[in-house]
Amino acid sequence: MSPRYGLRTFGLELVMIAAAVAFLFPVYALITMSLKDPRQIAESPLGLPTSPKTDNYANAWTRAEIGPALMNSTVITVVSLIGLIAIGSLAAYYLSRQATRLGYGMYMLFLLGIVLPFQLGMIPLFKLVDAAGLLGGYPGIILFYTGVQLPFTIFLYTGFVRALPADYANAALIDGAGHFRAFTQVVFPLLRPITGTVLILNAVFIWNDLLTPLLYLAGSTRETVPVRIFAFVGQYVSDNGLVFAGLVLASLPILAVFLVLQKYVIKGFASGLKG
Repeated sequence: MSPRYGLRTFGLELVMIAAAVAFLFPVYALITMSLKDPRQIAESPLGLPTSPKTDNYANAWTRAEIGPALMNSTVITVVSLIGLIAIGSLAAYYLSRQATRLGYGMYMLFLLGIVLPFQLGMIPLFKLVDAAGLLGGYPGIILFYTGVQLPFTIFLYTGFVRALPADYANAALIDGAGHFRAFTQVVFPLLRPITGTVLILNAVFIWNDLLTPLLYLAGSTRETVPVRIFAFVGQYVSDNGLVFAGLVLASLPILAVFLVLQKYVIKGFASGLKG
């Protein structure tokens, strides 16, 4: 072995290969079983399909009503993300530029929202949404996600904004721009890396969440993908091929978003930590 390639490097490579296999194995099992009928799954659960049943995907799409559920999940996720980015970035800009006790106290209050589990307020919030007549519709669950994820969003944005030189915004203020214009035209374009991080982390949470839509939307026409898959699994528990095909279809949109924006996750975190 060359001096630069020793046993330590070899051992690290083995660990990385083992980690990759551990992460990829569930994906392999999910895809292969989605292409089998119940007989093939019973005979060889982890083997390659002898005669792939691609019609599992068409049947799962129709029977699980994944099309409308995808639309509902997309609307809820996109609108919630718009609210989180708009409110979270503005709040972080104010908190990072106000070196006062009020600003520090508000920031600590938002951090408290990260520490406390949102499940503590599930019952009171459910009763509040029910009393407001927002159950079974978009507004109630969008407001819920925006409120629950706002502390985490502000935390991410604040760390990044503090790392930015204040000279950019100050130059705009000297030229006669107001704080809002300085933020929207000067500061916010510089927040692209952390905005990508906010997008992907919040999108994964909102898209994959089952508990909240199950409470707020079950039985309505606004059911999201996890709720429909949950009902589908219970209905077709004996046909695992259909179930796994439905799981693959449900995971594809958010997987595509993650692959597109994954570089911003590390970049956003690294920039914020450096500041």
